[in-house]
Amino acid sequence: MPTPTGGDQPTRTTNRAADRLLLEAVRHSAGRTAAICLLTTAAAGASLALPLVLGRALDAVLVGGHGTDAARWITVCAALIGLSVLFDAVEELLTGTANARGTAWARGRLLRHVLHTGPRAADRFGPGDLVSRLVGNAAYAGTAPANFAATLSAVVPPVGGLVALALIDLWAAAAFLLGMPLLAALLRVFVRDSTDSIAQYQRGQGEIAGRLVEAIGGAATIAAARTAGRERARILEPLPELGRQGHRMWRVQGKSSARAVMVVPLLQIAVLAVAGFRLAAGQLSVGELLAVSRYAVLASGIGAIVGRLNALVHARTAARRLAEVLTEPAMEYGPRRLPPGPGTLELAGVTARRGGREVLREVDLVVPGGTSMALVGRSGTGKSVLAAVAGRLADADAGTVTIDGEPLTGLDRETLRGAVGYAFERPAPLGGTIGGTIGFGAREPTAERVREAARAACADGFVQLLPDGYETRLTEAPLSGGEAQRLGLARAFTHQGRLLVLDDATSSLDTVTELRVAEALLNDIGPRTHLIVAHRATTAARADRVAWLEDGRIRAVGRHEELWRLPGYRAVFNAGADDGASDGGPPDRARDGALSDCMDDDKLPDRAGDGKLPGCTSAGKLLDRTSDAPSPGPADDGGRGPHG
Repeated sequence: MPTPTGGDQPTRTTNRAADRLLLEAVRHSAGRTAAICLLTTAAAGASLALPLVLGRALDAVLVGGHGTDAARWITVCAALIGLSVLFDAVEELLTGTANARGTAWARGRLLRHVLHTGPRAADRFGPGDLVSRLVGNAAYAGTAPANFAATLSAVVPPVGGLVALALIDLWAAAAFLLGMPLLAALLRVFVRDSTDSIAQYQRGQGEIAGRLVEAIGGAATIAAARTAGRERARILEPLPELGRQGHRMWRVQGKSSARAVMVVPLLQIAVLAVAGFRLAAGQLSVGELLAVSRYAVLASGIGAIVGRLNALVHARTAARRLAEVLTEPAMEYGPRRLPPGPGTLELAGVTARRGGREVLREVDLVVPGGTSMALVGRSGTGKSVLAAVAGRLADADAGTVTIDGEPLTGLDRETLRGAVGYAFERPAPLGGTIGGTIGFGAREPTAERVREAARAACADGFVQLLPDGYETRLTEAPLSGGEAQRLGLARAFTHQGRLLVLDDATSSLDTVTELRVAEALLNDIGPRTHLIVAHRATTAARADRVAWLEDGRIRAVGRHEELWRLPGYRAVFNAGADDGASDGGPPDRARDGALSDCMDDDKLPDRAGDGKLPGCTSAGKLLDRTSDAPSPGPADDGGRGPHG
């Protein structure tokens, strides 16, 4: 599983980014944060006034003067208690809504950045870890505004209690001040220890989530291989460490509470002892002694501060995990638009690094406008990376990519995404319905346009058989691998542009369907430029030209029949059939292997005809089927299985 590159210890950049994120969250909920702060401060003020009023009421009762004085003070006590209850109730309501809004804001902020960053974020952190940060960590970070306001207000009772002690009796306040350094040390140790344990705990949660998402994606493979037990053990492998960090969090909390239990009562006893001597000397009344005892409790209220600090530590630690993603640079776009042109794609000196190695090395490639070029090569040669760079799903580390002479980095987002279309090996089922997933995009196509694209992708036939046709919900239409790919192709066909990139987008189609799609691609879709990542010899044979990629460099460019004379080029397909060494998995032996065996120098593809291979595409050689099997298998997806 991909892991964050930030290491276990957050960097200063990440810390600063986390603090900025929390400040943004506070500004986003500024009104509610201020209201919570005012309410909690008002409640704290009522709590501070209550001991003094109770003392006055007690003195009034003990003195036995006018009953109206005692009644007045008792009434004030009741009013203060009522106000405290009211303030607490409203504060709880505001805190709940502020937390919900803050969580929604944090999730939206992270989600927007991930989508703007593109595939790079998922490549670095892994889908499962991103989901963990988006769901769990964002929820903690979203509570920061309310916790910040509550923490500020939590300081009011201790400070107010100390001030009240000083106003009532300076000697009692001095006795309390002697223990203040010890209380401050307890708070400092708690923040330091809890920050590290919470960070390790949240990291472990993300690792388990990542492994779980991987297992869900490969559930069919796990079931077929009967490795559920082993996979379960792999998913739960980080659980002991997660448990250790969880117990460590509780130990930190417990130690802090135990130390507070030891220190705080001793401090209160010292204050009461001084107040008792002052009472015996006639310097304090009984009511003032009661007030001193209550203010000593408020002044030593470390428990409330520890609880608020614990919540803030959780929020800041979660914000650090969000900041790790937010510091990943988002893709920036320029202001330019494309000039008129046929869609000529040119890569000049393109270098791309992945995982610390150069996947592409100074690649120079030109795809003339209105032509198709197949990109072939062994596994790890960088075909998919080149395909991503060609349409700027990812940026190259060096070099330039242009369409009709205009660098892709200078184009605005709408122009770029309108000019380049993609079809993938595993298209994402987005859009809610069958028709919605075909038309999914920035611009909603007409229903007729959706059907035309589905017919070109050979998808209209099986869609018409669904209960509600194009309005069938995706959840009610289980799709085979080939059917999903045909919907992805139809989506790409729906949105016209200058360049169409197919990244192994026909690997799960049977031979007949692939041939029909290829004919539609070349004849019916329009004069756009096609860059096709190919793992089959048949796919390469239908392209106008082929670029042979080897060790991150372009080894040769030419027509398939010309390159086929080279043993190394033929070995690309034979090696894929033998050992599965290709970016998307092994080519289908039943199709590509047999076709390759009969393609000698005097049996080259007839490019002037329909693109079929002489001697290989007779009725006896073609697979006898016109639709996909219910699930990909050796004869349907080139032996890739569910994982490809």
